This record gives sequence, structure tokens and C-alpha cells, in this order.
Amino acid sequence: MISTLQKTIRPVWAVRGLHRSAVEDLKRPAPEDTVTASYGKFISEVKPQHLSPVVLHRSKRMVLDSIGVGLIGSTTDVFELVLRHCQHMYAPDHISSVYGRGGTRLSPILAAFVNGVATHSMDFDDTWHPATHPSGAVLPAVLALSDMLPANSKPSGLDFLLAFNVGLEIQGRLLRFSNEAQNIPKRFHPPTVVGTMGSAAACARLLSLDHSQCGHALAIAASLAGAPMANAATQSKPLHIGNASRLGLEAALLASQGLEASPLILDAVAGVAGFSAFYEDYVPQPIPSPDADGHVFLLEKQDIGFKSFPAHLGMHFVADAAASVHNLLVGVDHGTVSQAKVQEILLRVPKSKYINRPFPESEHEARHSFQFNACTALLDGEVNVQSFSPASMRRPELLALLSRVHVEHPKDNPASFNSMYGEIQVTLVGGEVLRGRCDTFYGHWRNPLSNESLRKKFRNNAGAVLPSEKVEALIDAVEEMDKREDCCALLSHLH
Repeated sequence: MISTLQKTIRPVWAVRGLHRSAVEDLKRPAPEDTVTASYGKFISEVKPQHLSPVVLHRSKRMVLDSIGVGLIGSTTDVFELVLRHCQHMYAPDHISSVYGRGGTRLSPILAAFVNGVATHSMDFDDTWHPATHPSGAVLPAVLALSDMLPANSKPSGLDFLLAFNVGLEIQGRLLRFSNEAQNIPKRFHPPTVVGTMGSAAACARLLSLDHSQCGHALAIAASLAGAPMANAATQSKPLHIGNASRLGLEAALLASQGLEASPLILDAVAGVAGFSAFYEDYVPQPIPSPDADGHVFLLEKQDIGFKSFPAHLGMHFVADAAASVHNLLVGVDHGTVSQAKVQEILLRVPKSKYINRPFPESEHEARHSFQFNACTALLDGEVNVQSFSPASMRRPELLALLSRVHVEHPKDNPASFNSMYGEIQVTLVGGEVLRGRCDTFYGHWRNPLSNESLRKKFRNNAGAVLPSEKVEALIDAVEEMDKREDCCALLSHLH
């Protein structure tokens, strides 16, 4: 592979005398010794037996939650717009299912795209540490590809879960190449970077590509990756997840057709930025090859965060803190706080510009506003799906509370989902001060949702689109997935 690359490059630097040091670096590593090669080998060689009971259990929970979030996401305006665009601008190709739309099928690439958009359209999807949304970037691609495969070649439930877990593993490993990735992002939205790579890896695994093709799939995906954080809290943010899923699948399909790319995409090569272009403090490490003793997936050690309401993960800290103050004011029973009693609200939260929005003007901004979620929880005792409706957002009492919010950024409150906290101090008109603080909300990886709570969330989300019998069938299909000979039962209940 490297000799082919050298033949292509040599005439360029020989004639121009440019980038000679970079070409010399490209010559040195033996293909089997590179970080990129270790990833290609892992993707192609890992087996279902490497999935431990803990990993199977956690990943099935992720699949169930992600499908539910995608189904309710198929009711949003953003999803409708994107689906309409795909139907009008591309030739019909009735292959892969679309969440919640029984009469609609698209090409695998477009199905992965629209289902990825649905998954993130309400910011209701799971979050991992280091920060990314791992399931939404991978699951729609694996579902679309499974739909594409012939009836006699559908993946078994275990093969499906293996591909999904490979996509998670690659994301988690790449995030650990950088200390910068440990924190709430500032430059690139992580799913558009590592999510695209994870989608490519998962699809390469499902297509049974060899180790060289798997490496090329990752390198192709790197050329399709990346989107700026400036589009957070806008209608375009869900496109990030849709594109990660879609472009990763496309990268794997191109690699399966023989398209080649840099064999050193994950390696640190002086003078030539590969994947290091996305992270300033990039220190890559090879991934251990799976062997008879097994492979310990990152999901075994690092559980996932599930959201109880559709908003940025940081909002759950302040909402829990504010809900505790609400309970002090009105008790745990029904009732709202009178805004007339509140003189001032002080929030102590991490410094992160894109989630510090004093007066959000859209539902997408509201999902990324410490102030909005704290005031909503203080007023109502909770934040839920309806909290982001236009009518809820325009309530005079909510707007009055927003006008009384001040924000502080304590030095001991870092912008990291693993170590941040949310704190609220409410000063009442009579001078009384009430405080609430949340270090770990229910649903965080340190305090995971119970199976009962996760299924309740799924039933609420999926039930917005599907009849109850299909909702229950999906729960059963996911729960029994590792025991099924194929994934047809899952595919048949998505719409």
C-alpha cells in the first residue's frame, strides 16, 4: 500500500522539491507497525465472543434508547424538512427504512442521514465521556446497511451488536488521543469527527472488509469529517449526526469498492496533518489486537449518559439543582412557583459560551441554555418534552424569571461532563436564600437510569409514533437481539 502511495507522490516532490521531509516520514513505518494499521486489524478481526455480558447489556440499552429518540425525532420540523429534501432532490431508491414512516424507504445513504437527523433533532440522544453522542452516529448507518444486505445475508443479532460496538469503540479510542477532547467542545462538534469514523468502522465490520480496507474506510471518513460548534443550538446541528452516520457508511462502501486513502491517517506524521488536524494535542496510540483472551471494550469501563429530557447534557445538572429548590418552595406535589416571590437567581456553572444563552429565541437555543432550563425547572419542578414548545417558552412568568438570572463560573467547576456541577441560589423577595446543587443527575453514567426508567422513556418516545404493540415488539427485539439468527425482527418494527 505504501509503495503505491510513494509512486504517486515521488514525481511531485522530485519535480517541485516540496514537502520532502513529509514524504520521508511517509516512507518509514512498516505498514503493520502503524497506529492506522492496528485499527484496521482490530475492526476486521474482533469477534462477537469478545463482547462481554456487561457490554452486551449496555449496548442494547443504547440501541433501544437511540431508536426511541429517533422515532420521536421523526415528528420534528427539522426531520420533515430533511426528509422532504431527500425525496425531492434524489432519485427514488426504496431500500432502507425511515424512522416512523411505514410507506417510505430511501437509499441506504439517505436513510442513514435522515434517521441520524431524527436522532439528534431534539438533542435527546445519549452522551459519552469524553464528550460525544455515540449512538446516533452509528446506529442509523448499521440499520440502513442491514436493510441493504440481501435477505439471505442479514447480520445475526450478535453481528449487528458487534458492528455497533466497534463503532462505539473507535469513537472512544480516538477521543482518548487528546486531552482537549475531555472537555465540552469549543471547535469541532465531536460526533462530526469521531462519529463519522465510528460509523465507517461499524459499517466496515458489518461488510466484513479486510484489515487494509478497514484502514482505508477510516481514512476516507476522515476526509468527510468535521463541523464547527458555531452551528450548535441551530436547526443545522442535527445535520451533524445525520452526516456522521451517512458519510461513515459511504466511506465504508467506497472502501469496499477499492477506493484507497492515506495508510497513516491516524498516525502522527510530522508536517502532514491526518486525524491530528481535529485536535491540537494529538497523541495517537495503537489499539490492541483482539486475541483468545478477549478484548476489553471501553463501554465495559465507561457507561453511557441517558437524558430524561431533550436538551444538552449540561442542562440536566442545573435542572436537577433548580427542581430541588422548586420542591423546597411548593413541595413535591403539583404546583408552580410564583415568579413574584423571586428577587434574584444566581447560577454557578462551567464557562462554555454556546450553552450560556440568557434569552433563547428558538427551541434549539433553549435546549442549549443554562438559564432557560434552570428557570423552567424552578417554575415547574421539571423540564420535559413540552417545555420547549413555543407556548411554554413564551410564558410571561418564565420570561420574568429569566430577566433575574445572573451567572458565575467558579474555577472549581470545569467544562467537563465528568466533573462539572450545577448550582442555583434563589433569593426571595423577603430576603430568604435557597440553594440547590447537582453533581450527578439521574441518567449520568455515575447514576444510570434503571431498566424500568429507560423503558419508560422509550415507551413515551416511540409511542408518539408507533402503536403500543410495535413499541413492545421493539423492546423485545432489542432485548433478545444477541439470541436471534438475524436482525429482521428489529428492522420490521421501526415504522
